[in-house]
Amino acid sequence: MRLPGELDEAFELGRTCALAAECDRDLRRCAQMYGGLFPGAAFGPELYAALSLASAFGAPWATADRLKVVNRAALWVRALDRLVDHTATTREQVNQLIRDCLEVADGAPPRTAVTRFLADLRDELATVKEFADLHWLWRDQLGRTLAGMARAWVWRDSAAEVSLDRYVGNADSHGSCFVDLSHLIYAGDAWAREHLEELRPVCEQVQRYLHLLGDLASYRRDLSWGGLNVLLLGVARAEVNEAMAGLAREAGERIRGVGEPSPRTATYLWRQIGFTTGYHNISAHLPAK
Repeated sequence: MRLPGELDEAFELGRTCALAAECDRDLRRCAQMYGGLFPGAAFGPELYAALSLASAFGAPWATADRLKVVNRAALWVRALDRLVDHTATTREQVNQLIRDCLEVADGAPPRTAVTRFLADLRDELATVKEFADLHWLWRDQLGRTLAGMARAWVWRDSAAEVSLDRYVGNADSHGSCFVDLSHLIYAGDAWAREHLEELRPVCEQVQRYLHLLGDLASYRRDLSWGGLNVLLLGVARAEVNEAMAGLAREAGERIRGVGEPSPRTATYLWRQIGFTTGYHNISAHLPAK
C-alpha cells in the first residue's frame, strides 16, 4: 500500500524534472548562439543541468518560457566569471570588460559575444512593461556584480590578505542577486515588481550565504588552479560554517517578511538556499521555514 500523498508527490517531482529538462535544452541552444563563449571544456553538460534543476525546483509552478531569463542570466554570469577569472590577464582588460557591459546595459550595440548575450537578455527583459521603470535597478545591480568580480580579480592577482567579513562583503561577485532581480522583473508577481528595491536586500542576504556555499563546493577545483576561495585565505572551515549559519538565519528572517505579501517570491528565495545546499550535499545550519 502506498503512503498517503506519495503518488501526488511523485507526480510533482516528475513534472519538475521534465520542466528542468526543457530548461536544459533551451540553455544548450542558447549557448550555441554565442560562438566561443561557452567552450565545452569549461561548460560541460553538468553545468546546464545544474542551472536548469535549480530554476525548476526553485519555481516549479512556472513554465520553461517563464524561467528563460533566470536560466540565461545565470548562464551569462558564469560566462562573465570565466572571462574575468581565466581570460583577463591585466586589470585594464577587466576594466574594459566592465565598461563594455555597462554601455550595452545602457543601450549601446554589443561588440563581443558576452555583450551580445547581455544585450539579448536586456531586450528580453524589455518585453516586460515594468522594465522601463526598473531598468536603473537592474543596471545598478549589474554594476555591483561587475565591480565585485573586478575586486576579487585584484585580490587574487595581488595575493591580498582578505578577512572573512570583507570577503562576505564582496558577495556581489557571486552574481546571484543580479540573476534573482532579472527573474523577478521577468516572471515575478505584481507585488515583487512594485517592491523590487525592498526585495534587493533580501536577495543580497541569500547571495551572501550562497557565496560561501559556492566556495565550499568548489574548493578542490579552486585549489587546483589557484582560484580565489575563502578557504584559501586562511579562514578555517569551522569559521565559514559558523558564518553561513548566521547568514542563513538572517536570510530566513528576511524571507519570512516576504511570505505574506508574495508567497511565491518567498518560496523561490527559500528554495535557492535549500536546493543549492542539498545539491552540493554540504551540511549547513538551515533556518526553519
